[in-house]
Amino acid sequence: MDLIGPVSRSYISQRTKLHYADWGNPEAPPLILLHGGRDHCRSWDWTAKALRDDWHVICPDLRGHGDSGWSRTGHYQVMGYVFDLLQLVLLNDLAPVTIVAHSLGGNVALRFAGLYPDKVRKLVAIEGLGSSPERQAEREAMGPEKIWGDYFEKKREAAARQPRRYATFEDALSRMHEANSYLSAEQALHLTQHAVMRNEDGTFSWKFDPHVHAWPPEDMTYRQMEALWNRIECPTRLIYGNDSWASNPAKDGRLAHFRTATVTDYDNAGHWVHHDRFDDFLAELREFL
Repeated sequence: MDLIGPVSRSYISQRTKLHYADWGNPEAPPLILLHGGRDHCRSWDWTAKALRDDWHVICPDLRGHGDSGWSRTGHYQVMGYVFDLLQLVLLNDLAPVTIVAHSLGGNVALRFAGLYPDKVRKLVAIEGLGSSPERQAEREAMGPEKIWGDYFEKKREAAARQPRRYATFEDALSRMHEANSYLSAEQALHLTQHAVMRNEDGTFSWKFDPHVHAWPPEDMTYRQMEALWNRIECPTRLIYGNDSWASNPAKDGRLAHFRTATVTDYDNAGHWVHHDRFDDFLAELREFL
C-alpha cells in the first residue's frame, strides 16, 4: 500500500543525528534530492511525489537544517556536508546513486561526484556552482585579515542573534512569499509549514541554525574545485533561472571545466527553478533521468 507521505528516518554522521525523508519503493533505483541553504527536505515534496513510483526517493536535511541536528560548534564547512552525504550513501548502500540538488545542495553534490565518480549515476544541479568567477577573484584578492575578520564578525553576530520569532504563522508565511515572489499560495504554505517550529511562547521560528549564515573561510581553492568538476564522469545537467542572481556557467566559462555537463536555463524563473517552473522542470528531469 502506498504511503500518504514519506517516513522520517535518521542516521549518525560526525556525532550528529541527521534526518531524511524516505518515500519508499526500496526496490527501485535510488534517487537523492538535496535541498539548498536555509531550506529543508520537504521542499522536494512535489518532485518526490511525481517520481516515487519509479525511484526510491530519499530527501536528506543537511546538518543545521530542517529536522537534522545543529553543529555543537556552529561550524558548517561545505566539505562537512559532503562527508554527511557520503555517510548517507554508504550506510544505505545507495551507490551508484542519482542526485538532484539545489544551490548549496548542488555544490555539495558536485563535490561528491568529483570525489567519488563511481558512486554517482546521474546528477542534476540547480544553480549549484556557487559564486561567479569574478566574485571568486575578488575574494582571492582579499588578505587573510579581511577574510577571517569578516568571518569572525559574522560568527559573533550569529552567536548574538536569537532565532527570529514571528508572532503568527501568517507572519512567517508572508516572509516566505517575500523571499520568492514566484511561489504560488499553495507552495508558500507547504514550504512554511515544514520550515518553522513552534516556540514555547507560541511564536514561530525557522528551523535552521543561525550559524549557517557564516561560511567558514577554510575550503578548497577554486582551482581545486575546477579539478573536481573535471573528475565527474556521470551525465550532468546544470540548470539556471534567468531571473536569478546566479551566474550561468555556459556564459561565464565554468562549463569548460566539465567533461559531461550540459546547461539549460529558464525564463520567468529565479533561484528556485524547481518551484518557479515546476511542470517544465519535472518534464526535463524525467527526460534526463
